[in-house]
Amino acid sequence: MAEMQEYLQKARTLMEALPYIREFSGKTVVIKYGGSAMAGEERMSSFAENIVLLQYVGIRPVVVHGGGPQIDRMLEKLSIPSRRKEGLRVTSPEAMEVVEMVLGGTVNKQIVALINLHGGKAVGLTGKDGDLIRARKHFAPSPAGGDAPPLDLGLVGEVVEVRPAVLRALEGNGFVPVIAPIGVGAKGEAYNINGDTVAAEVAGALSAEKLILLTDVPGVMDAQGGLVSTMTAGETAAAIRDGTITGGMIPKVECGLTALGKGVRKVHILDGRVPHSVLLEIFTDAGIGTEINPPEPGQRGA
Repeated sequence: MAEMQEYLQKARTLMEALPYIREFSGKTVVIKYGGSAMAGEERMSSFAENIVLLQYVGIRPVVVHGGGPQIDRMLEKLSIPSRRKEGLRVTSPEAMEVVEMVLGGTVNKQIVALINLHGGKAVGLTGKDGDLIRARKHFAPSPAGGDAPPLDLGLVGEVVEVRPAVLRALEGNGFVPVIAPIGVGAKGEAYNINGDTVAAEVAGALSAEKLILLTDVPGVMDAQGGLVSTMTAGETAAAIRDGTITGGMIPKVECGLTALGKGVRKVHILDGRVPHSVLLEIFTDAGIGTEINPPEPGQRGA
């Protein structure tokens, strides 16, 4: 009897997923992958399996990944100083070579290999490939405010334009693009760009159905510390203004708002440490993280 109940629960889970598979088949979902979700072979393998399943049910996943800890380890190994200004990483020309080597090489190809190992078809890219991500130098506002000069962070960049032709070509031929957040400047120079920012811009350029940001926390929390399951863009902006959303969650939700402003239908912020978190968020009624909708009210999953 217990065994039969287990089988019935599996059947109910599959039936719960069916309307979402039907709705999202053929549509693009951009996933920002990084942080603790990349910590350890088991978590990376689980993520790769999720991507393959999405591909098999007809969804078009696009992965944008980070790799900050891996960069730090390689900088230390090569005795290259890792400097910060007001908590922000400064990317020197020497450090940029390491960023390209680690993000565009080691990390990118590890993710690609895992997706392919589990039966998917993945291709690794940086913003230089196909002139995908045009960028320029980014100057961070000075914490002193006023007329204080902005902070020069070296070869840290900001997105000028995403040219998605290469991504559409890969999607059209059944491949999963796996993108390292490295942009290219007007003179061919490389820039290190925040992965969440790149994911939001890529999602906007592809008119993605969803942008999923994997984090190290359950999602957006309310003033009492409880998980907020669903928010509108207006509610999210208000939560930043009144101090409910603080710290490192602010830039993540701001990237989400940018994506919504560029036509992405929904943004999801969820805990990438949870096994199969991407599938649980997309294919279940309740989800496990926070869903941010455009300004008009909407029912979760609708």
